[in-house]
Amino acid sequence: MSTYSFGVVGAGIIGAAVARELTLRHPGAQITVIDKASEVASHQTGHNSGVVHAGLYYQPGSLKARLCRRGVDLLRDYAIAKNVPYEECGKLVVALTAEEESRVRDIYAKATANGVPDVELIGPDRIREIEPNAVGRLALHSPHTAIIDYAAVTRALMDDVTNAGGKLLLDSEVTDISNTGEECTVTVDQSGKVSSHRFDYLIVCAGLQTDRVARLAGGATYPKIVPFLGQYSMLASKHRSILNGLVYPVPDPAYPFLGVHLTKRVDGEMLVGPNAFLSFGRENYKGWGIGIKDSLDVVFSVAFWRFASRNIKAAIHEFGAVISRKKFLAGAAAYAPSLDGAQSTPITRGIRAQAMDKNGQLVDDFVIEQLGRVTALRNAPSPGATSALAIAEHLAQKIDETLSKVTDGVPKSDAH
Repeated sequence: MSTYSFGVVGAGIIGAAVARELTLRHPGAQITVIDKASEVASHQTGHNSGVVHAGLYYQPGSLKARLCRRGVDLLRDYAIAKNVPYEECGKLVVALTAEEESRVRDIYAKATANGVPDVELIGPDRIREIEPNAVGRLALHSPHTAIIDYAAVTRALMDDVTNAGGKLLLDSEVTDISNTGEECTVTVDQSGKVSSHRFDYLIVCAGLQTDRVARLAGGATYPKIVPFLGQYSMLASKHRSILNGLVYPVPDPAYPFLGVHLTKRVDGEMLVGPNAFLSFGRENYKGWGIGIKDSLDVVFSVAFWRFASRNIKAAIHEFGAVISRKKFLAGAAAYAPSLDGAQSTPITRGIRAQAMDKNGQLVDDFVIEQLGRVTALRNAPSPGATSALAIAEHLAQKIDETLSKVTDGVPKSDAH
């Protein structure tokens, strides 16, 4: 039986998956999950469209590519075991122009290099066969792309942790971390009551706040989280069956977001979205007001203004969709013409925790920072949820290697 104590900051799907992985690898260990929200999956995990990505877009050999493919298999098996709805509805990435056709072929090359099963390039007739209401010149078909309820998965993971004796501290904000190299002491403010918790090892999976929490443990200033909002609209009930699966545009390589798409949800609803625009608040899900601290953090960032200067055209386009639902829906109607003039209802937006480096470049791959007895997941945007169980395996392996070095007498600072 293990005598280690582990702390996990963040009760989203990745934090819950890490905590569960540690219970499996270290039976009897003391495991505590800490989150400032009042329930699990309150942030990115509970504010997304529920797509299980197959691994189409990611640079072959990258952490994203490897952990996404491994994560799909783990997630599917876990969902089946826990009776969480999981549907392989399939996905089309559709080109409308000759330029986009070339991009689709590039995505197909990446997908095959990443080992995505059964992907194929299809023409207009096959597009209509798969999705009778969709149009396009060329499309990549990914039949195993799936949909799921990530919040339900997170609750199941956390139940596994607590049933194994782990603790879950909610309404508990981390305000300080003492990272001595021998142990970690985390100061927590739980609804005004301050307490300290000592751990042999700490893992930070704090999503939108991960850069700030990592810096408390001695982490670097960059990459810094810049929040991007993503608005969703739910189509009127008469449009629920317009598609059999998912229809996506071809992403613009100059702007690293996937664009407005049509997404079937496991409850049968059909969503349009998300767009991508700077959020004036890391947790401003309803869109009311401005988060002063978060906004000033962006305004005074030279890196952000470097990024903005390179993306003015894309920002103007995205802003139009932010203020006009008609324009927002028109983007989807280009792929499914019968949606022209469709009615929809806005739902709670999502906010993407996107890491940015000091040069104003959005960081594409997952980023892990090692700080002695602290491991911080500094960047885990999409497909972070898809990859969650694989990320947990990867982080737990790194932790085991660090603990092994410490046990063998290697100085803690050598474990990177």
